[in-house]
Amino acid sequence: MAIIGAGRIGASIARLLDDCGDYRIILMDQSSHSLDAVNGSRRIEKQLLEISGSACLKPVLQACDAVVSACGYDINPVIAEAAAEAGISYFDLTEDNETTHAIKLIGERAASGQVFVPQCGLAPGFIGIVGFHMAQQFDRLDNLKLRVGALPEFPTNNLMYNLTWSTQGLINEYCNPCHAIRAGRYVELTPLEGLETFSLDGISYEAFNTSGGLGTLYETLQGRVSDLTYKTIRYKGHQYLMNFLINDLKLGEQRDLLKQIFETALAVTRQDVVLILVTATGIIDGKFMQITDSRKIYHGDVGSEHWGAIQITTAASLCAILDLFFTGKLPLQGYVRQEQVDFDEFINNRFASCYKAAGRPHGK
Repeated sequence: MAIIGAGRIGASIARLLDDCGDYRIILMDQSSHSLDAVNGSRRIEKQLLEISGSACLKPVLQACDAVVSACGYDINPVIAEAAAEAGISYFDLTEDNETTHAIKLIGERAASGQVFVPQCGLAPGFIGIVGFHMAQQFDRLDNLKLRVGALPEFPTNNLMYNLTWSTQGLINEYCNPCHAIRAGRYVELTPLEGLETFSLDGISYEAFNTSGGLGTLYETLQGRVSDLTYKTIRYKGHQYLMNFLINDLKLGEQRDLLKQIFETALAVTRQDVVLILVTATGIIDGKFMQITDSRKIYHGDVGSEHWGAIQITTAASLCAILDLFFTGKLPLQGYVRQEQVDFDEFINNRFASCYKAAGRPHGK
């Protein structure tokens, strides 16, 4: 395996694959400091790499069976193109819609046994797998609501938020158009709108429209569901302040400045909790029914290190998808959507124990 990007998530993926003993890894990054910080066995080979284009990657990738991009979304098409030229499979974690479309076009040129699988994280990723699985249980699906949040366990500021993952990804989520289906038709919704509140385990939360988390599920379920939405979960009061910053102060038009403000004012935490809430309503055996699946996953120790919940869920999801591919449980050629992953195969995979242990699916 080649893993490009030795940041927090890339290093976590390398550690999980290394610990299982079935993979040999070439971990690449442009920073020697990032590479040096990654602990592991001799199965992890570290290599400095400055990506100038797909041509510089092809010789390295030809020695591998697959490549994982744990880089920023903007570099993913270059890595995917290099994978296509080297004849190997490609996996990434992107939440960016335009990047995913670019990967899809590259995947159309895949050879037999070669797949291109973007969006292999939590949302998009696991949320699409469980959402599609629930949709399949209805004779006629009316409403499918996907809600996900990565939150500090101990919030202390007025935003009730700490940085737990990519700042640039967070800003894109809050600023880019949101895919949805309303009254059976595809629509684009405005981010930070559609505010709703709910309680889970005695704690009050809010959720609002954000971009990217739905993945390609809106394409797959178009014509099969009346309403489909994805929203991000936060503690109450967060949306009001974010709307003030992004829309009233127009910082959404100055994303580099907004990134600088976030990274200066909001501390990073690994003491976080991931909330996953999927609710589906529709007709089952002639009755109008509702099914809800809720999961809460906390930070914890992985080996000798303490990992955040978003770190655990994101890395575990990608490793599970990778494992399913190499054991012949994914489509074997071309572009693969997350909803093509079988839920039961995923949840029973050795890397997905964090999802299985935390699951509390409620009955019909």
